[in-house]
Amino acid sequence: MPIDATLPYDDDNVFARILRGEIPSNRVYEDEWAVAFHDIAPQAPVHVLVIPRGRYVSWDDFSERASVEEIAGFVRAVGKVARDAGHVGPGYRLLANTGKRAGQEVGHLHVHIFGGAPLGPMLAR
Repeated sequence: MPIDATLPYDDDNVFARILRGEIPSNRVYEDEWAVAFHDIAPQAPVHVLVIPRGRYVSWDDFSERASVEEIAGFVRAVGKVARDAGHVGPGYRLLANTGKRAGQEVGHLHVHIFGGAPLGPMLAR
C-alpha cells in the first residue's frame, strides 16, 4: 500500500525494525550514516536497498531536515555500495520513490540500487 510521504515517521516501519535488529537482513554495508541490504523481492539480478539510520520518511523529508553530515554520509554510502558491487562500469540504476503517486511502500527513506543486467527504459512508454 503506497504511503503519504508527508505523514509523521512511524517507528514500527519495517526498515526501522531492520535498523534495530528486530528483523533479519542480508547486509552488504553499514556505517554511522546508512545500512544497505539485499531486497527480499529483487526486481533485478542485483537489488540492494540503502537506508539512512535517521528517522526520515522520504527524500523530501531527508533533504529538508537532515544535517549536512547525514546527507553527505548517506550519498557516499549509496555510491560505495554501487562501486563495491562493481556496477559503475556496466551501469546501474538508482530509484527513490517519494509518496503515493510514486509508489512508496515503506515510510522510511530508501534508495534502490538495481544492476547486474540491462534494465530497459526508465518508464513503460
